[in-house]
Amino acid sequence: MNSRMIAYTFVLMFFAVGYRAGDDTQSEEKVEAVRGVWLTNVDSDVLTSREKIREAVALCKENGINTIFMVTWNKAVTMHPSQVMLRTFGVEQDSLYRGRDPLAELIEEAHKENIKVFAWFEFGFSTSYNLGGGHIIAKKPEWAAIDSEGKLVKKNNFEWMNGFSPEVQQFAIDLITEVVRNYNIDGIQGDDRLPAMPSESGYDPYTVDLYKKQHNGAEPPENHKDSAWVEWRSNLLTDFMGKIYSEVKAIKKDVIVSVSPSIHPFAKEEYLQDWTTWVRKGYVELVCPQLYRYNIEAYKKLLDDIYGGQIDKKDLHRFYPGILVKLGKYYPSQEFLLQMIEANRKVGLKGEVLFFYEALKHYPELFKKRIYTDDVVFPELLHR
Repeated sequence: MNSRMIAYTFVLMFFAVGYRAGDDTQSEEKVEAVRGVWLTNVDSDVLTSREKIREAVALCKENGINTIFMVTWNKAVTMHPSQVMLRTFGVEQDSLYRGRDPLAELIEEAHKENIKVFAWFEFGFSTSYNLGGGHIIAKKPEWAAIDSEGKLVKKNNFEWMNGFSPEVQQFAIDLITEVVRNYNIDGIQGDDRLPAMPSESGYDPYTVDLYKKQHNGAEPPENHKDSAWVEWRSNLLTDFMGKIYSEVKAIKKDVIVSVSPSIHPFAKEEYLQDWTTWVRKGYVELVCPQLYRYNIEAYKKLLDDIYGGQIDKKDLHRFYPGILVKLGKYYPSQEFLLQMIEANRKVGLKGEVLFFYEALKHYPELFKKRIYTDDVVFPELLHR
C-alpha cells in the first residue's frame, strides 16, 4: 500500500472514530428534572411590566430554573384578558395589567430561554378574602358554598363558591380551557384550592339534594368530618379532576396537567382533596405537594410518608415537592435550605418547586453555585 493510500486510510479511520465518539456523546442520557418557581402577583411586582418579566426570566435562567408556574387566577380576577370573565362578571382582567397581557409576555420571554410556563390557577374555588364573597357571590349568590349553619363557607379568612355545583365547575373549566386554547402554554396547575372545598362545605341545596338521591333520602351528616361524608364529597372532586384532565387533553394533548395540593391526609380531611387517588387514576401528570415545613426533621417526615406509599412507585417520576423559601419576611436559613435539597437528592429527586420566585434574590449565589450546578432538561416522561 503506497503512502498516499495509507494516509487516506488513516484519515477515514480518524473521522470514523470521531463520528462514533460524537454519537456516543450525543446519545448520553441527559438528566431530567423539574426545577421550578411559583411566580406570584402578591409580594412581587414582576408582572407589572414586560421589562420586569424579562429580568425575572433572566434571573431564573441564571439560577438553573427550567419551569415557571405563573399565577393566572387570583383574587377572583385573571392576570390576562379573559372573555370568560368578561361575559360572566364584566371584569376582563386585573385592572393593574389593563392594556397588557402578562401571561403572553411571560410565555414569549421564557420560551426564548427554553423555560416552561404553567398557568397556575391559584385562587381556585375561592371567591374572596374577608369580603363576604366579593364580586362573584354578589353577582351569583346561588354559587355560594354553604356550611351546616346555612352560612357562606369561610376558612382561614377565605370565602368559597360551591365547587360541587355543575355551573361553578363549568366556570372553572372554561377559565382553564380558555388559556389552553389561546396560549402556547406548557401546562396548567391547580393547587390547594383547585379542585378543593373546605370540609365544612356541602350543605347547599344542590349538594344536599344530590346526596339524598344517592342515599335513599337521608340528609347529609351534621358532622362535616364524618368519614363517609368526607369520602363522598372528595369523590365528587376526584371526578371533577378527571374532567379537567379530559377537557385539557381534548384541546392540546401535550399540555401537562399538574396540581400543587396540601399534604396528605390533611388535604383530604380539611379540603376534600384526595390527590393521591388523582395520581393513581392518571388525572395528574405532575404533582407538587406543598411540603412547607420549618425544620428538617418535619420535612424529611413528609418525604418519608410520600415514599412510604402515598404515591405508587410507578408514579414517583411525577412527584416534585414544593418547598417554602419565602413567606412574608420569612426565609429559611441557608443551612436548612441546603438540608431540604440534600434530603430530596438522597431519595433520588433531582428537582423541586420553590415558593416563590422572589427568594432567588435573597440567595444571590446559592442556587447557581451550590444547588443547580448541573444542567438538566424538563422531563419528557411527564408526557403520556
